[in-house]
Amino acid sequence: MIESTPKFLQSVSRFQGRGYETPIPLDDALTYMVPSDKRAQTIYFRAGNASNELVYFALMRDGKLMRYFPVGAKACVHVPLAVVEDIAPESKLELLLAAPAGLTGTVIIDLGLVEI
Repeated sequence: MIESTPKFLQSVSRFQGRGYETPIPLDDALTYMVPSDKRAQTIYFRAGNASNELVYFALMRDGKLMRYFPVGAKACVHVPLAVVEDIAPESKLELLLAAPAGLTGTVIIDLGLVEI
C-alpha cells in the first residue's frame, strides 16, 4: 500500500480585483512545492466568496493553468475532483484569484491535496 500524506492550502483573504484577465496571488499559504521525493494529487477544492460579483480561482502548475474554479457572488462551492492527475516532484502549485477591476472582498479557500 502506498503511504499518502494530506496537505491543505487554506486561507481567508481580502482582495482587490484587477480584472478577469489578471489573476493575482492572495497569500503565500496558497502556494505549494511538491517535495523532490514525492508526487502530489489535488483531491478537492472549496471556496466561499463574500463579494457581490463572480470571482474565479486559477490553479497554476509551474506557471501554467491547470484548472479554473468559478465562485458566484455571495456563494460557495465544493468541487470533489473526479479527474485526479499526478503532479511531478518539484512542481510548484499556486492558487490565484481573478475578479472585476476594483472589486474588493473576502474569500475563504480550502484546497485538499495528497502527497504520495
